Amino acid sequence: MLLIHCPYCGEDRSELEFRSAHDAHIARPTNITELSDEEFVEFLYWRDNPKGVIFERWRHIHGCGRFFNAARDTVSDRFLLTYKAGEPKPDLSKITQTNSVAAKESGK
Repeated sequence: MLLIHCPYCGEDRSELEFRSAHDAHIARPTNITELSDEEFVEFLYWRDNPKGVIFERWRHIHGCGRFFNAARDTVSDRFLLTYKAGEPKPDLSKITQTNSVAAKESGK
């Protein structure tokens, strides 16, 4: 079972309490009524699916009910960090450097 840290509750909780809300930090169009059908479909449905660290929105559905963002590694399915919605996207290089150092120190 995965444990996910809710930045609002301040606790690590079971993954069963959370739901994914897909990609975080998406640039939403300001003129959505002026988009063609093709542009709207691209905005609404097409997402990158990279291997490695991605930023996602999550909701603590069986807890505080709030949305937050998370950096998650799609290879290991490990959450690197979580942070409150509205906060800026953390520097990815600092996240991977921190985790590399921690892994070396723990002997992994």
